[in-house]
Amino acid sequence: MVIVIFIVVLSYVILIGSLIYGFDKIQTMILRDLEAKTKFSIVIPFRNEAENLPTLLTSLAQLNYPEHLFEVILVNDESTDTSIARLKKLLSGKPLRGIKNQVSIINNERYTNSAKKDAISIAIKQAKFEWIVTTDADCRFPKYWLDIFDNYIQDNNPNMLVAPVKLDKVSSFFERFQALDFLSLQGATIGGFGIKKPFLCNGANLAYKASIFESVHGFEGNAHLASGDDIFLLEKFTKHDSSKVSYLLHEQATVKTLPQPSLKCLKSQRVRWASKTSSYNNVFGKLTGVIVLVMNALVVCLPLLYITQTITLQNLIYIFTIKFLVDFLLLYKSARFFGQEAILTSYIFGSLIYPFFNVYVAFVSMFKGYKWKGRRYNR
Repeated sequence: MVIVIFIVVLSYVILIGSLIYGFDKIQTMILRDLEAKTKFSIVIPFRNEAENLPTLLTSLAQLNYPEHLFEVILVNDESTDTSIARLKKLLSGKPLRGIKNQVSIINNERYTNSAKKDAISIAIKQAKFEWIVTTDADCRFPKYWLDIFDNYIQDNNPNMLVAPVKLDKVSSFFERFQALDFLSLQGATIGGFGIKKPFLCNGANLAYKASIFESVHGFEGNAHLASGDDIFLLEKFTKHDSSKVSYLLHEQATVKTLPQPSLKCLKSQRVRWASKTSSYNNVFGKLTGVIVLVMNALVVCLPLLYITQTITLQNLIYIFTIKFLVDFLLLYKSARFFGQEAILTSYIFGSLIYPFFNVYVAFVSMFKGYKWKGRRYNR
């Protein structure tokens, strides 16, 4: 048993250590003074987002990008609240009248088990431009968001760009706990690109060529899974040409989103994310998920292992300390980039809770479905 524990801990240290190394290999993008050329179709599926729509549209209206070079496609996914009425009212109002001609509202058409994948696919068919940018209705964007994408595209000619996402308006411990988890995912995303093994991305800030989307057959092969509109597409684009898939590291490319309002919502979100893990085609992604889960399960079991005298108290402290420190290094690098170092004050307590949360979510995702946006998804 001691040998097994040693192998688990060593594997975890090597994994997180490689991601930390990879994080440092990704250089912050250097901007050049270029005339904007790239045309973007921003695709935003939404369902019952009446509360978030004013902030979303205001943020889009404040983008400093030539109006003729981008459009916004809002895909209504069977909203049952006042989203549509509010959208029409907002777009007819004076503050947002300037962006009205760039916004189109279409209805989703369901073909698969994934409403979001259907929405994105339908929007791409109607998109005017080659570059598709996906995001969510609860997001806000920096003023030069599209300028950064355009600058990178002109200099590097990629097929896909993965960009940063951060949790905004974080104050309570519950929100800081989510932010720490989010920072770890962002750190792992950046680190994976740094070691040339991309395995994570976030659909809240993702851009790709529509022509390549079509050539890799879009979401075909994973449309039966409700989640994964981002990661499965990353796998396909990487398989098509890994040299054309890049991470865009720049503060002005960072999209802000909101934490979940309750523990129930957080659990549903994380179970939704975890439910697709077993379907990954990326070997490194699967291996990472297994190692992280086993390490967290080991930490959960440490008290029991000590009580049964399988390990000594000294070994228990060593194992927890090693995980604590190696996790902190990756989190610190991520928090420093996102300007969220203050959140690290909750890391000590959060590190005690997280292994239990991670194991619970993984267990539930294996045997139970989840509810999201008013819909029930079965395992």
